[in-house]
Formats: sequence, C-alpha cells, structure tokens
Amino acid sequence: MMSPGSAVRRAAARPAVLWAAFLLVHVAIAAFDLVDVASNPIGDVRRVYFGWARETLGGTVVGIDTPFVYPILALPPMLAAAALGWESYAGTWMLIAIAADACAFAVLLHAPRLTRVPWRARVGAAWWWIGFLALLGPIALGRIDALTVPLALVGLLAVATRPVLASALLAIGAWMKVWPAALVGAVLVACGARRRVVATGAIVSGAIVLAALLLGSGGNVLSFVTQQTGRGLQIESPVSTAWLWLAQAGGNASIYYDRDLLTFQVRGAGVDVASAIMTPLQAVAVLGLAAVGVRATRRGTGADELLPVLALGLVVALIAFHKVGSPQFTCWLAAPIVLGLLTRGRRFAVPAVFGLVLALLTQLVYPVLYGMLLALSPAMLTVLTLRNVLWFVLLGWCVARLWKAGPVRAPLGGRTAVTERGLTCS
Repeated sequence: MMSPGSAVRRAAARPAVLWAAFLLVHVAIAAFDLVDVASNPIGDVRRVYFGWARETLGGTVVGIDTPFVYPILALPPMLAAAALGWESYAGTWMLIAIAADACAFAVLLHAPRLTRVPWRARVGAAWWWIGFLALLGPIALGRIDALTVPLALVGLLAVATRPVLASALLAIGAWMKVWPAALVGAVLVACGARRRVVATGAIVSGAIVLAALLLGSGGNVLSFVTQQTGRGLQIESPVSTAWLWLAQAGGNASIYYDRDLLTFQVRGAGVDVASAIMTPLQAVAVLGLAAVGVRATRRGTGADELLPVLALGLVVALIAFHKVGSPQFTCWLAAPIVLGLLTRGRRFAVPAVFGLVLALLTQLVYPVLYGMLLALSPAMLTVLTLRNVLWFVLLGWCVARLWKAGPVRAPLGGRTAVTERGLTCS
C-alpha cells in the first residue's frame, strides 16, 4: 500500500499538477498587480512603459530619436503591450510576462534533450521556481526584468547542448536589461565553447546596433550606459542602509523622491561619494569573482560545479554592489539557482533556500510594507537590513565554493562533462 507521502510525491511530479501550480501562481500575481491600486506595484508598467510606448507610436522612438535608460530591445515588449489597446495595456503586459515564463517552464519540463537532466531533477527545480515566484510576489511580473529571466533561464539550460543558441538568448536578454551579460561571462569562464559563444554574442549585438544605427539612433543606442551614471542611492540598495538608520535616528540623512527618475533616494553626508564609487566597486567585485572562477577552471573544476556557482555569484555581486537596488533585481536569482538545482541537486540547497528567503523579504519590502519603509519604521528597516545582509552572505557562500572547488572526473572525449547529471559544455 502506498504511503501518503509517496502519493503526494507522485502527484507533485505529474506535469498537469506542475502546470496547474505554475498557472495558479502567475494568475494570482497578475490579479494582485492589476487590482492593487493602493501600492501600485506595476506603476512602472502603467506610467513609465506606457508613456514610452505612446511616445514611440506617436513618432518619437525612444532609444532611437531620444536617449533611453534601457538597452534598445526593452522597447519591443513595451510596444507589444499596446496591441490590445491602451486601456488594456497593463493586462496585456501581464499576458506577455506569463507567456514568457510559460515558454521557459515548458523548456525546463519538456526538453530533456536540451538539458540532459532526469525528470526528478527537473521537477524539483520547477517546484522551486514556482515557490520563488509566489514568495517574490507582484514584482515578479511587473518590470522588464520579468522578460529577461526566462530568456536567461533557457539560455543557461541550453549552454550544455546548444551553446550558440544559449549565447544568442543571453545576448538578446542583455540588450533588454544588462544583467544577463554576467551570465555570458560565467559561461565564458566555465565552458569550453568560448569561440562560438563570443562569436554568436558579437553577431547578435552587432546586428542590433547596426539596425539601430540604420534607423538613425546615433549614440542613443548606447545611451542606457550614460543614463544611469548620475543616479543617486536608491533606498532599497544595500549601501543605502546606513543612511536609512541614520535618518531614523534623527541624524543628518533623509529620504527624498527624485521626480526625474521616479525613485526614492537617500541624501546625507557622504552619499555623493558612495554613489560615485559604487559602480567601480561593482566592477571590481565582478572581475574578482571571474578571476576566482578562472582559478577554479585551472584547477580542473568541471562546468557542472563551476557554472551555476559562478553565474549566481556574478548576479549577486551585481545586486549587492548596485546603488539602485530595485526589488525586481531579486528575480534574477531564478536562472542560476534553477541551473544549480538541475546540475548539483541537494548540493545547491543552501543558495536555493537563500533565494526563497530573499524573495520573501523582498516582497515584504516592496510592495507589502513599502509605506512603513518610507516612514522609517524600525521593524521595516530591520527587514530591509536583513535582506541586504543576506546578499553578502550568499555572495560569500559563492566565493567560498569557488575557492574550494577542485578537480572532478576527467572530461570524456575533450568535452567538459557534468559528472552526475549528464550535462556537458561542448
């Protein structure tokens, strides 16, 4: 007779159950986004993306005729959200975001030849992603980042067997929001198909830039680089935590709303200096992690062990040392953690748990208790501080694992092989 636990596990492994849970979570998040007018968790979609789409369809193409804060491929989905009319813009955005996640979920569950990972591992990773989205809540679908995550996830899943496809998807993602470029760096360090990855990325990027130039963009195609340089410290960023506590204690610090950038930032003694050094510090952290990754490859560490840890470390470094620290950055964790669960299984349990905790704390910060944060509630500042400290703890775990990484079973036939799950980086 089958035990209740076995029955539950068998039911949880059925594709229909997985898809039902996936759709339930996404519908619930979308409904909350569309109904919650008070906290307005998709304010960027309703106001900023909507405005850019109207401006572009009105004849002034952002990123071509005017500077743009995002890479140029962020614009097409913003325009697509207008397909069913301006009144339905936010709802159409939700449909696009859900469809993108559904495509990645289908690849995760139903493309075993792409990942070469057994069904049980795919089921575990799928349930983790569903739980992660549920804990992250409204922001999971309410920004352009929601469309880059499925691209990045499929790109990482395809690295093993389709490095050209993987590089193309990651390059497209990076031209929507820069962060997937960090995953390209991880692939270059960990895997053997470097020439194909670099060539594909260069071709895709070159084609995008050429198309923009032919449309008359001039330097605006790269304006997303300069548009971010003058930003101050957003209140959610880890570096801002000290000034928030100082403001709460009545010191020389405060929160203000930047009407140009539409974000809450901190002001106070030393803020300008901190803002100026954060981007260089972020670059140093990323390059340092990459160097530790190169050391691991020279010690003979296999791509199965190295790629998910390095990819996660680079993503976390981007967030931990980012002066903006927007809550949607947390969704970036999904791609490297799903890859780690597929290739490393239970040995990736620590970052998987961290990812869930960070998702929950991020939802508490925004949008659930954001008003309390703006009011400098000590309880809310404690939640934010814990969340921000955990970024560095997770980063430390990645560095430690990379530093300790050693040789694995020798590659077969000149291929870097995953020793347990069957994944290879050709």
